[in-house]
Amino acid sequence: MYKSFAVIALATLFLFNGCSKVPITDRKQVHLLSASEMNSLGLTQYQETLKQSKVVNGTPDAQLVNKVGLNISNAAIQLMKQLNQSDRIAGFQWEYHLLESKEVNAWCLPGGKIAVYTGLLPITKDEAGLAVVMGHEVGHALAEHGNERMSQQLLAEMGGMALDVALANEPSQTRSLYGQAYGLGAQYGALLPFSRAQESEADKIGLVLMAVAGYDPNNAVGLWERMKQLSAGNAPPEFMSTHPSDQHRIDDIKSFMPEAMKYYKK
Repeated sequence: MYKSFAVIALATLFLFNGCSKVPITDRKQVHLLSASEMNSLGLTQYQETLKQSKVVNGTPDAQLVNKVGLNISNAAIQLMKQLNQSDRIAGFQWEYHLLESKEVNAWCLPGGKIAVYTGLLPITKDEAGLAVVMGHEVGHALAEHGNERMSQQLLAEMGGMALDVALANEPSQTRSLYGQAYGLGAQYGALLPFSRAQESEADKIGLVLMAVAGYDPNNAVGLWERMKQLSAGNAPPEFMSTHPSDQHRIDDIKSFMPEAMKYYKK
């Protein structure tokens, strides 16, 4: 019971001292870790992943990943400047790599470290389709969802322990929490509904990013329709998933489309 009170007290403290707003949605969030700490963890994870993976270089697909990555990252810089939130990406050093894997996946770690798996490309099909996914993943980074989720886990697992003590004395646990924040051991429980909210939030930011980059956001509907077909019969019920159901996601994207189109210039 006393630990619960300590957690609540610590959470309340950071609601007043560590609160910020997510770009585009303006949802309030709490960050317990510094951007530099998150970027450092992201760089370490990225380098380890590249060492353990087959990085594809020089092919048309690799060149496409670099092209879209550059366009989306430039859009992120432009958007954050427009929203007066450039501090969110002040320490970013953007990188984009295509990794050989059958997995249908892509991600962006803090600091702008992006990976796209070759298994995703048959689904994205073209440049605009790839921009949908990369915009979404960069949306997670701009919203600092990893920091937010990790902060939540720090409160839950370390209780009232002072944050600086936790980070100094429990580095392995901190790294483990970082892995969980990025789906490397996702928990089934109270965090899942919030994670689904983050996914929907990243969709919205991603639509705006691709619009700023010059890609028609309407391409997102086709991309997620293809994802829906891919997962037909295999998708778990939405309440057990960290992602919105495909149809829910498509409906939300369509609802947000008029707002995203305000940023689109052919």
